Amino acid sequence: MDELDRRIVNALQGGFPICERPFAVAAEGLGIEEATLIARLAALREAGVLSRFGPLWKAEGLGGAVTLAAMAVPPDRFEAVTALVNAHPEVAHNYERTHRLNMWFVLATETPQGIDAAIQAIEAETGIPVLNMPREAEYHVGLRLEA
Repeated sequence: MDELDRRIVNALQGGFPICERPFAVAAEGLGIEEATLIARLAALREAGVLSRFGPLWKAEGLGGAVTLAAMAVPPDRFEAVTALVNAHPEVAHNYERTHRLNMWFVLATETPQGIDAAIQAIEAETGIPVLNMPREAEYHVGLRLEA
């Protein structure tokens, strides 16, 4: 990352303009062209420096729910169970871990009751218990990149 990439990452963590041409407004604040900002963000994504660029919805504020879930999946069934779990539209961010609980994923549903329904469906399909770990407190960790 060069100095401009660091400035972009630092500037866009605090919010993004909501308007007809948000990239143009954000670029103006950085003193660069809109096309430059878009190209830099695309390059950071392609390089894996940014894993995603987009809004982070607070499901609870919209009437929904989010939870972290984990499963202890037998290694010989991991791929098959992954396919079953990922087929649920409520599932996001499914990761393999080197731990007894080797599959960790996020469930996001339109209603709080949807969490239990999704967990019950996954357990029924896989025959494996799902550990539900709802958030007890929310923390915000900001990242600021020094020049």
